[in-house]
Amino acid sequence: MNAITTAARRTPSAGQLALARAVAAGATRADRGMSTLPASDYTDHAHFEREMAALYGWMPQLVAPSALLPQAGMAAPHDLSGKPLLVTRDKKGTARVFLNVCRHRGTRLIEGDEPKSAARLVCPYHAWTYGLDGKLLALPRPETFPGLDKSAHGLVELPSIESGGAIWFSPIGNADFAHARTLGEDFAAFGMADLHLFRRKTHSVAANWKLIMDAFLESYHVTRLHSGTIGPFFRDGVTAGDEIGPHLRSAVGRIDEMEGVDLSDMEALRRIVTFAYQLLPGAIVIPSPDYINIMTLWPQAVGHTLVEDFMLIPEPPATDKARDHWERSWALLDGSVFASEDFRAAELGQQGLSSGAVEHITLGALESGIARFSELIAEQLREVNSSNEKTPLDRAGSSPRALPSNCK
Repeated sequence: MNAITTAARRTPSAGQLALARAVAAGATRADRGMSTLPASDYTDHAHFEREMAALYGWMPQLVAPSALLPQAGMAAPHDLSGKPLLVTRDKKGTARVFLNVCRHRGTRLIEGDEPKSAARLVCPYHAWTYGLDGKLLALPRPETFPGLDKSAHGLVELPSIESGGAIWFSPIGNADFAHARTLGEDFAAFGMADLHLFRRKTHSVAANWKLIMDAFLESYHVTRLHSGTIGPFFRDGVTAGDEIGPHLRSAVGRIDEMEGVDLSDMEALRRIVTFAYQLLPGAIVIPSPDYINIMTLWPQAVGHTLVEDFMLIPEPPATDKARDHWERSWALLDGSVFASEDFRAAELGQQGLSSGAVEHITLGALESGIARFSELIAEQLREVNSSNEKTPLDRAGSSPRALPSNCK
């Protein structure tokens, strides 16, 4: 039984169903009216640093889909956060997140950024050897380290969770993954944990991370910016949204006929409604009718963001025809819609806002998701400022982050 057949038997979560019913009724999210945001939110360096400390320094983050490590005994380096991370799936199948650093002399354990099959992790410098569960297994000439407690020299592990086909980690010890678990219920309704990773690419975008996120927080632009690509598939401004903790969830109506569609059938629902998840600190999940894109946003500077795009499909292509189908879908979304349209619009916005020509941006009723996202960021800033218990990993003094090999 393939993933598409399985998906036909899935049912939406209660929240997904509520949004779908609102879209079917013609919802427009026009209840908020106009609002404004300071242009400096996108251009001010001090504001950017506060966001990085409060969001990326403290909040649980979606780092990758489960499909990045489809089998037990795999490890994938990940450097986009500014810290050398190592995502593993141990021999029991448990996903974990470590710092990609040997506990002996601090050497990077695994180079590159591609997943690797490995029964164990061997430091290239002195061959200290670790299990995929982080335990120090062996070291050469152990007699030269008298009294060394191997149990106290395992890899530094960060709190993490795998939920609904997504792997999250936290940069702090007292992590709360409750909202990740709730989102996992939604992702499970799409069958995300059963999908195959078809393509993965990192984009370097010369724009503030929020300008990239903004494109996925409103539907006002869809039939205009995307008029030559996906715009004709959507109804203009027919959208609904709600929240899961600090995260936003939205639904946009497609042009397909909604009359008589069984909204409790997830496969049928995805043909008429496109959901999108806008997650703090920076991730976007977009389930299309037959595949899912996950994008993670990794800010490098106030006007520079790395965006990693993962495309998940029902199963590995079994024929040239199937592969060609998915290649065309990848080229449409990643190459045209995201890179040439959404990301390019963000770069043009950064150029304009950085000029000082406008002091604030003006948001209409169909752009209320942007205003709410800004409020959620402000709430997190206040929460962090009032907390004396959390201790984020030190970001100060970190060296410039090199672009990974798959960044174009």
